Amino acid sequence: MTRPAWIVALSVASVALAALPAAARAQDGFVLIVNRANPVSTLARDEASKLFLLKRRKWASGQTAQPVDQVESSGVRRLFSNGIHLMDVPSVKSFWQEIVFSGKGEPPPERASDEEVLAFVRATPNAVGYVSSATLTIGVKILTMTP
Repeated sequence: MTRPAWIVALSVASVALAALPAAARAQDGFVLIVNRANPVSTLARDEASKLFLLKRRKWASGQTAQPVDQVESSGVRRLFSNGIHLMDVPSVKSFWQEIVFSGKGEPPPERASDEEVLAFVRATPNAVGYVSSATLTIGVKILTMTP
């Protein structure tokens, strides 16, 4: 008797998730993700902040990083902003208003859900995003965060 394919897939995904180091799975309720083709596997908190605030625009490989944010009302964005930028979401939005008003840049694109961020990162070789640590992250690579 064979198991339905979705049961097998769910079992494999559960085992893979359980095998990840705890630090990679639950960095304050979110995980930082990149496209599987990205050679980066570890990123310091301040470097992640620089990528998302476009203070650093390139990966070590020289490729242009493509960060993707979640919408302002997202709970995971609140966790990410507090944990990575050490600012609340309104402060980050204020930062971007000043940058846009001065003509110095535009904020990263926003996606409405973890699933939309996952889809963007899967489809974009130099993308970096974040999702809830409870989200199954099949098809992307989870970065280990360092202080």
